[in-house]
Amino acid sequence: MTLFFQVVLPVFCIFGAGFLLQRAFMLDIRSVSSVAIYILTPCLVFRTFYTSPLNMDYFYMVIFSITLMVTLIILAKVYAKTRSLSIEDESGMILSTAFMNVGNYGTPIILFAYGETAFELAISFMVLQSIIMNSFGVYYAARGKATIAVALKAILKMPATYATVLALSLNVFSVPFPAQLFASIDLVAAAAIPVVMLILGMQLAMIEWKQFEWEKIGVGVFLRMIISPVIAYGITLVLPIDDMLRNVFIVAAAMPSAATIVMYAVRFDARPKLVSTITLITTLFSLFSITFILWILG
Repeated sequence: MTLFFQVVLPVFCIFGAGFLLQRAFMLDIRSVSSVAIYILTPCLVFRTFYTSPLNMDYFYMVIFSITLMVTLIILAKVYAKTRSLSIEDESGMILSTAFMNVGNYGTPIILFAYGETAFELAISFMVLQSIIMNSFGVYYAARGKATIAVALKAILKMPATYATVLALSLNVFSVPFPAQLFASIDLVAAAAIPVVMLILGMQLAMIEWKQFEWEKIGVGVFLRMIISPVIAYGITLVLPIDDMLRNVFIVAAAMPSAATIVMYAVRFDARPKLVSTITLITTLFSLFSITFILWILG
């Protein structure tokens, strides 16, 4: 219960504040999201990659992310094949199970549970997941409606991509950055996580509770919330990583479906109601599952 009150409940209180705010005032989420996407998150990403030492952890992040995603996609495809689901249904299942909410949800949980060092690893992992979602996520949402160029364009539209490249370049070549300017970036970066948490609550407030397809929802929740962290644990047994990075990987893999992926499902008509419903239910389910995962990891 201590983990619940110290780690999970504070995060859900912020989600709840965003949820109630949106229900009460029906704000334009796109405007708030734009502030996070174009200003707050790039500053947070720049600060993280500029100040963090570069090592093999980043290579292991890539291996872990690709292995986990491919395994979950295969499982979703097997389910779709055995149940003779349509391409749209298969895409919806893949979108809601293979991509987790590391940014709005995973990073604050990891910060509260494991501290600043783990938080910096989680930010790096978040950037990698954003690139994966903006490539593979777009591909599976479109399924013939978009080209590789569309996915590449989505990645190039991410300000965090340029913040990553700039920060890594300065870090690798030990280029000093003006202290006054970095202080401004640091101040803005500090606002990123609370704001994206509020945005997630606002996004959840817009999801409609209707037309539930319980079998697909059940399978989606099972794959995302139970099978995903189990697979993650198996992968970490093979990788030569320390306990902190292992915990970051497993907790990240236990996160609910990514809220960002709902936008792709809507844009390309890849069963948006199914994807949004699984996203909402996995987020509610995580109130208990994340507490259990944190307790198991110690």
